[in-house]
Amino acid sequence: MNDSEESPASPVLRASDAERDRVEAQLQHHYAVGRLTLPELEERVAVACEARTRDQLDALVRDLPSEVEEPPSPTPEIDSRLLIILLCTSPPAALVYWLICQRTAHRNSPLRNMVIRPAPRPS
Repeated sequence: MNDSEESPASPVLRASDAERDRVEAQLQHHYAVGRLTLPELEERVAVACEARTRDQLDALVRDLPSEVEEPPSPTPEIDSRLLIILLCTSPPAALVYWLICQRTAHRNSPLRNMVIRPAPRPS
């Protein structure tokens, strides 16, 4: 057999400094939320700094959940400066602006779809 027949199915890829930094940031996040102790964090960060391949980096976070952080839904906030300017120049426009902001905030409220039923009356 020659070397070309023995090559692994997926090539071993070298890790970059940016990838090491990304894994270190992930480890720090998991420490911050309580999944790792300080000694575990220190040990894994040291291994990450010495890692030469992506597989070595992946092994450091394999037992930790991968959290896809969803960006928070944008909640419209009232721009107080704009509201003050509108109040001084055109109070009706300020009222309309405030009502639109309130309505949008109500639509995005997680409590909006809750159904509140009255308590049953005793017979």
